[in-house]
Amino acid sequence: MSLWLFISGLESRSLISSLRYPVRSLNPMEYTMNTFLIIMAFVCLAVGVAGSVLPGLPGPPISWVGLLLAGFTPWVETSTTLLIATAAVAAVITVLDYVVPSLSTKRFGGSKYGIWGCNIGLILSVFGLPFGPQGLFGVIFWPFVGALAGEYLKSRELRPALRAAWGAFVGFLGGTLMKLAYCVALLVVVIVAMV
Repeated sequence: MSLWLFISGLESRSLISSLRYPVRSLNPMEYTMNTFLIIMAFVCLAVGVAGSVLPGLPGPPISWVGLLLAGFTPWVETSTTLLIATAAVAAVITVLDYVVPSLSTKRFGGSKYGIWGCNIGLILSVFGLPFGPQGLFGVIFWPFVGALAGEYLKSRELRPALRAAWGAFVGFLGGTLMKLAYCVALLVVVIVAMV
């Protein structure tokens, strides 16, 4: 009961009261559940955006779950067609995320060493190195350095390693930008639907 008093006290002065759909028509249990669902939706959407950059987190499927959760609330209208279309796009992007780096690396004469080096460089850049570029430039710079180091360990020649590292980096960047665009688009769709 105290949660309901807290939420009803916030209702008059919060963003929720300015939403398109009438919140006051919901009973206390529905209001609490819908508030929980929309919070979980935004958590999934935020984790999805982070997962589009971080290796190991499937960003597009997590963002899609956020859209699905938001669709269960009265504040975000989603159609079955939208959910099916975005699920299909998430599946295609997830598959392409595994295929594009490999194809790009092979096209430039690289190996799995370059792909692994690229991923290790990304992980190091995300956790922050005490030296070198930081921030967004670091997320771009360190995967390339990791791919170069991985390819150099395999071939022991700088020129082929540079070419292969460039291929691994282009594949990584292409996959990341694809995932990031999708996840940010879903976040924008939910925010626009709520306003």
